[in-house]
Amino acid sequence: MKTQPTNGNNSTPVIAENNIPEADLKKKGKKKLKKQKKANLKKKEQRTYYQISEAEGSSKLSKKVYQKELARLQLELVKMQYWVKHTDARIVILFEGRDAAGKGGTIKRITEPLNPRGCRVVALGTPSDREKTEWYFQRYVVHLPSAGEIVCFDRSWYNRAGVEHVMGFCTDAQYQEFMETCPEFERMLVKSGIILLKYWFSVSDDEQERRFQSRTTDPARRWKLSPMDLESRDRWVEYSQAKDTMFAHTNIPEAPWFTVEADDKKRARLNCITHILSKIPYEDMTPEPLELPPRKTAPQNYVRPPINEQFFVPRFY
Repeated sequence: MKTQPTNGNNSTPVIAENNIPEADLKKKGKKKLKKQKKANLKKKEQRTYYQISEAEGSSKLSKKVYQKELARLQLELVKMQYWVKHTDARIVILFEGRDAAGKGGTIKRITEPLNPRGCRVVALGTPSDREKTEWYFQRYVVHLPSAGEIVCFDRSWYNRAGVEHVMGFCTDAQYQEFMETCPEFERMLVKSGIILLKYWFSVSDDEQERRFQSRTTDPARRWKLSPMDLESRDRWVEYSQAKDTMFAHTNIPEAPWFTVEADDKKRARLNCITHILSKIPYEDMTPEPLELPPRKTAPQNYVRPPINEQFFVPRFY
């Protein structure tokens, strides 16, 4: 592209076609380049954030296959709940494992399609001063299911064998007493007719760290980083030893432990739900489709109140 000097004493070169000074063109080019670099950096940050997203994980299972299989399994869960209600069965499912192992996500997919009046999630917090003086299992017994109910414990009485023991929240005597009495307690539950399933979600050290790191950058999940979670990062071996000892004492024939490999969250959910369905002898008792009769006509003398006398949520979207 050729340039030529302007008329007069001004010797600033210009572009012949559009009469733009070359200095302005360079300035504009630098500005455009800077803007492009900023956009590329932003894309890189977004790409990095996506890669460490806890929700996605490192699953190689396609979203389409996962959602199709999950929908099929959730339909089976609904059939199972109809059976539970019809036969007055009582089901207790314990979900244990390391922090960020995916217990909550699995529980959510299990309870999502079910009637909440017949399926409850129990996630107890720190015991109160009063509860600390009670028989250890007492605060859990009140949450056991009645006829036709399913109860999912998001962490359970095994807190004593895990976090309480590792973090020193219980005495050695209390810990030993739990190890001795827990198998007897669970045998009583099973003997009473309760179907008791116990799942341990196993996650590798690297994958747990990746999920912890993702929570620091995700405001929607940052609340999951409790002080206990942060402390557990430095006590990997202690938690492993506690889990091994717990299995040795409580892996009884009446209520064995089932380990769920949870590095791949999608597969862990599907595997766990499939196993639950295989352990419950349910039959399809789904009611036949209903035929709704024609609606009755509204009374002629009914007059609706004026709209301006009601409060409506503004249309934000």
